[in-house]
This record gives sequence, C-alpha cells and structure tokens, in this order.
Amino acid sequence: MRFGRAAAGMFPSSRTRPTTPASPGASRWARSIIVIGALTGMISSLLVFQYGQARIWYAMSRDRLFPALFSKVHAKFKTPHYSTWIAGFAVGIPSGIFAISDAADLSNIGTLFAFVLVSLGVIILRRTQPDRPRVFKVPLVPWFPLISIVLCGGLMTGLTVVTWGRFVGWLAIGLLIYIFYSRHRSEFARK
Repeated sequence: MRFGRAAAGMFPSSRTRPTTPASPGASRWARSIIVIGALTGMISSLLVFQYGQARIWYAMSRDRLFPALFSKVHAKFKTPHYSTWIAGFAVGIPSGIFAISDAADLSNIGTLFAFVLVSLGVIILRRTQPDRPRVFKVPLVPWFPLISIVLCGGLMTGLTVVTWGRFVGWLAIGLLIYIFYSRHRSEFARK
C-alpha cells in the first residue's frame, strides 16, 4: 500500500484514489509496470529472507542454539533442507492466511531493530575493544551509528501499535527459547 501511495504521487491528486495500488489516472501500461514492480520487489524480498532464514537457523543449530535437526545437510544438494522446509511452512502458511501488509510491517520492524542493535554494537565494540582487528571500520564513530539508531528508531515509531505488539510477542518468544533452551546448550556456554 505504501508503494501504491508513492506511485500515486506521480499524478495530480484529483486523478488518484489513495486506496488503489496503482494510480487510476495513469495509463494501463504504467499501472502494469507499477504493479509488476511492486510484486517483483515483494516476492524477491521474501525469497531472499526465506533463504537467509534457513541459513541463520543452520548456523544457530551448528552453535547448538537450536536443535540439531536445523543443521542437517542434504546428502545430494548440500543445503540445510530441514531448515528450508520448516522456514517455508512457517512463512508460507501464515502468508496464505494473513495480509501481506502485516508480514511487511513485521519484516520492517524486525529489520530496523536489527539495524539499531548492530549500530549499538559498533559503538560498544569500538569502545570496549578498540584494538580488535577489523576488515571494515565504520567511519565517524559514534556519529554514523547514532544517526542510524535515530533514523531507524524514527521509522519504527511510524509503525502501528499492532505491529509493535506482535514484535514484542515474537521477541518474548525468542528470549524464552534462548533462556530455557539455547543458553544451556550453546557452544558458548561450554567455554
């Protein structure tokens, strides 16, 4: 819907309706390009997230933060096939039931929160471990990370209360899994 509003901005407001994904004031081919672009963008983002999620679960399982099932690799294809299937069902079934806008909002708040945490981590690690070898060094620390935190936090505040509630719920579930399962079994707990 946000993409549709941005696309509708290409035309005078007298020729648009804010509820349509592509401006009715545009020609048929322009509307088709806008809709195809929006759908292609959403599908490619979800596909990349799906592949990434399976790999993240694989790495977490290898570090014993998740059950060993998630790190089993297919004999022929050499991919974490159980993680891929589980991620596919965990995302595919709700995607068929709930609105894509809800998935997009959850994806947005999760990604923005991850950026906030990474920015905080850059500041903290630069102060606590200044001599640590780094392949890439963020310039103008702490200013760039602080700007990132403010901007990402500002974007997060623009999301709905329902999205925030779902985010807190998922965060709580993740913390419970960590506290009651992962913390005691991880490779890091052994050291």
